[in-house]
Amino acid sequence: MASVRYMVHDVDAAVAFYTTHLGFKVKQHMGGPFASVERGDLTLWLAGPGSSAARPMPDGREPEPGGWNRLVLEVGDVETLARGLRAAGVAFRNEIVSGPGGKQILVEDPSGNAVELFQPA
Repeated sequence: MASVRYMVHDVDAAVAFYTTHLGFKVKQHMGGPFASVERGDLTLWLAGPGSSAARPMPDGREPEPGGWNRLVLEVGDVETLARGLRAAGVAFRNEIVSGPGGKQILVEDPSGNAVELFQPA
């Protein structure tokens, strides 16, 4: 699975925008701080304030729309993968975060772009 996560100010407004203007269909939206929409093979995760993805990083930086968009890769065992990547010298933005949907951690590519490794619950 590969998805894209966008931090948004208002999940309902984002769902309305993507479904009304860009041809996406709602995949998951039960109210609250998260929804997902899809168009073809693309799944877009819309994470608002209060979502686990909006939590501040250990250094105090806060995810916000426009600067924290990232590729999401689903993995089977995030702890084992993170250990191996750390041993290889890969940079991380945070430690593993657990939420109702699963566990996640952010790695940085050589240019500082975030990639989320996500293990579903």
